[in-house]
Amino acid sequence: MSPGGAEAVTSTWLVVALVGAGTVAIKATGPVLLGGRKLPARVSSVIGLLAPALLAALVVTQTLASGRHLQVDARLLGVAVAGIALWRKAPVLVVIVLAAAATAIGRLLV
Repeated sequence: MSPGGAEAVTSTWLVVALVGAGTVAIKATGPVLLGGRKLPARVSSVIGLLAPALLAALVVTQTLASGRHLQVDARLLGVAVAGIALWRKAPVLVVIVLAAAATAIGRLLV
């Protein structure tokens, strides 16, 4: 290891520790400030919508993004098949198998 390498490793771990401490502080702020009080109804309804919106954003990003570019490929076919299977109330295991099969067939054909 070069002489400057130890400093880089130490700096990296310092940043990791600071980010970890910041994350803990941010996560602890809500419970400390609210302390068991009930949230207003409007806030509760928004919080209930955050998880589905975040999941949808992650699915779209992972399906259509390739670096910083839009890419439509077999992944979109797999997600579409999964969406249809979920809409038709298929079990989750069946949805996964159908989506994987559709993606594989799409990749095979393209």
